[in-house]
Amino acid sequence: MHTVAVLSLKGGVGKTTVALGLASAALRRGVRTLVIDLDPQCNATSTLEPDDTDASIYDVLQEPTLEKVRAAIRPSTWGAGVDVLSGSEDAELLNHPDPGESRLGRLREALRALAEEDDAEPYQLVLLDCPPSLGQLTRSALVAADRALLVTEPTMFAVAGVQRAFEAVQAEREHNARLQPLGVVVNRVRPRSHEHQFRIDELRDIFGPLVMPVALPDRLAVQQAQGACMPIHEWGTPGAREVALAFNLLLARILRLSRSRRRPVHEDFDDEEIQEAVEA
Repeated sequence: MHTVAVLSLKGGVGKTTVALGLASAALRRGVRTLVIDLDPQCNATSTLEPDDTDASIYDVLQEPTLEKVRAAIRPSTWGAGVDVLSGSEDAELLNHPDPGESRLGRLREALRALAEEDDAEPYQLVLLDCPPSLGQLTRSALVAADRALLVTEPTMFAVAGVQRAFEAVQAEREHNARLQPLGVVVNRVRPRSHEHQFRIDELRDIFGPLVMPVALPDRLAVQQAQGACMPIHEWGTPGAREVALAFNLLLARILRLSRSRRRPVHEDFDDEEIQEAVEA
């Protein structure tokens, strides 16, 4: 089970869009996926439209038992293969700025119980959609995750936000030694924009091969598909097909890199597995 935290410490950069796009690509590829909505805005839950549940992420973080986890999970309307652990506005009440270690480990306990369950169809991919803040919710995701995917836009403030997010990932390794930065994905890119290209070059100067070679283009189809609560792969317009292809490539790299999640992270970002993926 590959567990990936999708995060940014700047709002509005398309973090949930990336999580949903990866879920759509996983559905098309036949990778059984669980989306965990940690953001109190609950946008991922709204788009995936699961049936009403008897529990939510709020209850799971209060009582991380298998019973609570199962009560909070429902199939999405996207089709068999993508399930949702429902978000809750009440989760904001748990977003303490300085939680204790026991609170930080509750999501990890819940996922461990889920993984140890005798299930004929275990999840192959778990996507943790984090809020754009560094409180208990995001930190719990980093403690539970194998990898962290950092999302940014090619703008000045977003670049600063992804730097803070990377520092948060490194700091959280104190509580989760296996946590690795999966990479930086640049969202809403306009290829003809000189400003966007400048910021992408800046990101590559800072993060080197951690910047994913697959950038996500800025297309109206993304908002249209989300408004219709549909996977981007089913929207069917030329723009949607372009974005869907980018998510296919991104998912393939995530699954490849996740197999090497036990490798050490080097301070100069010279991760051999990431470099091989970039050059592939």
